[in-house]
Amino acid sequence: MNIRIDTHSHTLASGHAYNTLREMAAMAAEKGLEGLAVTEHAPEMPGSCQLYYFQNLRVVPRTLYNIHLLLGTELNIMDREGNVDLPQGVIRDLDIAIASLHTPCFKDERIQENVMQAYLSVMENPYIDIIGHPDDGRFPADYEVLAREAKRTGTLLEVNNSSLRPDGYRANTTENCLKMLEACKKEGTMVVFGSDAHFDLDIAEYPFAEELVRKTAFPEELVANTSYGKLISLLKHRKKV
Repeated sequence: MNIRIDTHSHTLASGHAYNTLREMAAMAAEKGLEGLAVTEHAPEMPGSCQLYYFQNLRVVPRTLYNIHLLLGTELNIMDREGNVDLPQGVIRDLDIAIASLHTPCFKDERIQENVMQAYLSVMENPYIDIIGHPDDGRFPADYEVLAREAKRTGTLLEVNNSSLRPDGYRANTTENCLKMLEACKKEGTMVVFGSDAHFDLDIAEYPFAEELVRKTAFPEELVANTSYGKLISLLKHRKKV
């Protein structure tokens, strides 16, 4: 499958990644992409950038090395109510927003009832485009409900290649991602491939994600980032709800 824009990457600004924005854009160009989303961790992730970083992204050009840049964030879902760690006005002014569950940041008990309430609440946010790595078994999810509500709200579900690495730290990711893909295929729910690259060589590398897509015979028309234009047309941010 030819993925033309990587929707999930991090630079030095996130605190535990290893390249500059220019280095990441240059690698995206070297790999022949149309675009790259740079989605820095939001402030509650230990060591990440703070509010002013996101407010000042207007100074960064949206094209480097002929690569379309989407400058955004990976928000932390903080609780079952779906609260996140940037103000709504700041999220609105970004190009793209992922929302994810991370163990250092989620305040409620990690049971399915709380996890699903968090996801369902977040998906109602008109400026959250993508649910990041919903495959993590440390946050148990009902994938049929998730796929159905993602379709209803126009939220994209991420197939996160980093989650699926054999040396990954998230739990039961392959099994859970297979369940999610089957549910999305049944419901006609759109997904995105994200590398979750924290190092430039990992940009646009999806070997484990592609294996699961082949295994489930997942239809290419339900993958949002096979072209830059297709992705842009599907982002809530561009619909200005």
